[in-house]
Amino acid sequence: MPTTYTISDLAKEFDLTTRAMRFYEDMGLLRPQREGAGGRNRVYTARDRTRLKLTLRAKRLGLSLVEAKEIIDSYDSPRDTAPQMRKFLKVLADHRVKLESQLVDLQANLAEIRTHEKEAKVLLEKAERKAEKTK
Repeated sequence: MPTTYTISDLAKEFDLTTRAMRFYEDMGLLRPQREGAGGRNRVYTARDRTRLKLTLRAKRLGLSLVEAKEIIDSYDSPRDTAPQMRKFLKVLADHRVKLESQLVDLQANLAEIRTHEKEAKVLLEKAERKAEKTK
């Protein structure tokens, strides 16, 4: 019998809320089976667990959930791995370029902050010296 999980099982294992799990389901990242009265109980398979693990890995890399879904869904297609890897590499390359651009902006912003800090320190020292002289 294949291993199955409840929403609480996976939420606890991956330190997520059940609300987050339902959101991933709404996004099409997870596709649990439904059981019980009115299909209220979600039953996750090992495949869902793997998809969740890959989704969280993609998020850590900074990919959007849409990008994560595209990549993960490509693994459900026929087992020709070359197109899957090309798509994965394209998404990663695009994301790397975006992050490198953000890094340049952050470095410029930090340099500007350092400049303002130095100027503020000089002005503070002058103000403190002036205050000492007037005592």
